[in-house]
Amino acid sequence: MLSAAHDILKQQESGNATVPATAAVSAHLQAKNSSIYDCNPVTTGAVLLADILPTLVIKMFAPFVIHKVPYGARVLFCAITAAASLLLVSFSSAVWMSILGVVFTSISAGLGELSFLSLTVFFRRDVLGGWGSGTGGAGLAGAILYSGLVQVGLSPQIALRIMLVIPVLMLVSYFILLVPPPSFPQWSRSSDRDYVAVRSEDRRRLLDGSEEEQEQERSAFEDGTTGPLSLKEKCQIIKSLLKFVIPLGLVYFAEYFINQGLMELLFFHNIFLSHAAQYRWYQTLYQAGVLISRSSLCCFKIRRLWVLSLLQVLNAVFLLFSVGYRFLPNVWIVFAIILFEGLLGGAAYVNTFYFISEEMKERDREFAMAAASVGDSLGIAVAGFVSFPVHNHFCSL
Repeated sequence: MLSAAHDILKQQESGNATVPATAAVSAHLQAKNSSIYDCNPVTTGAVLLADILPTLVIKMFAPFVIHKVPYGARVLFCAITAAASLLLVSFSSAVWMSILGVVFTSISAGLGELSFLSLTVFFRRDVLGGWGSGTGGAGLAGAILYSGLVQVGLSPQIALRIMLVIPVLMLVSYFILLVPPPSFPQWSRSSDRDYVAVRSEDRRRLLDGSEEEQEQERSAFEDGTTGPLSLKEKCQIIKSLLKFVIPLGLVYFAEYFINQGLMELLFFHNIFLSHAAQYRWYQTLYQAGVLISRSSLCCFKIRRLWVLSLLQVLNAVFLLFSVGYRFLPNVWIVFAIILFEGLLGGAAYVNTFYFISEEMKERDREFAMAAASVGDSLGIAVAGFVSFPVHNHFCSL
């Protein structure tokens, strides 16, 4: 969606939304941008802010009230807003319509992420590995599918309309393929219900046989305080989550500073790939790294999340200097760094939520999983505000 919105916005800014995306971009750059970095100073930042700010607002406030809304209604709303975003951008005739479409995408993604993370507490803990692989695979599949459709000659508008099948598949997979436990609150949540522990008998039906784990969970359930979480308890949970949220936020800050502030500027002249092709390869390799590392829980786990934060910040600093001084000799080195960036980001995400699920008490887990999801969005939002002037500075040179 973001790549398509970026292409369509460039078409609209060039004054001709009917020509192919590559031609529109070329005309726009020749007419309006003589920068040595061959970049667009406005569109990237506008799309990023439209994409992340609604998600950030949702993740900051929804965990305190979203438990009043049943999961079935949430998923249905996410699918509707996702379809609306695709239609808005694909039929867009003005910049504001494209931006509004990105806002709808952000709403769908933000509500969907915190809802599905909360949903994992009703299933076996290793479902987080599947969630990580699925979200990582979605990014890679989306990048490849959109690039492929455009590469064979379809316009971004037609490519987005073809992708309307995705919200339909989402509804089919959730309402038909997913088998929830018997007490799962699919459509009904009473007005006075709050976050409570998952019924131990339901969890035991979904576990595969560890009697010790079952006993531990049963004891945690019986010994812990029952009843809804108070506001004070929720604030205490948020405080205990800071050791996870801060490293995750740092990783995503550095990651999206690279993606939105620097990636378009890492342009090599006179090679076998055009600027647009280089950017698409960066995005594809980044998503490939995310998929690999988000699928790694079954092989190893990384508890020292601060190491991932440090490495990602070093990545961002190195690439910032490489943009400023242009000392990297070829695009292959950038390809390797971008792949490494994706590996770090995916590993930070999936390990953060795995250890939150492991360390939180059963009664607190559903709220904690939803509340912790603000970490990545906060990092991305700060990265957007920081990368915007940095990107514009280089574009003006």
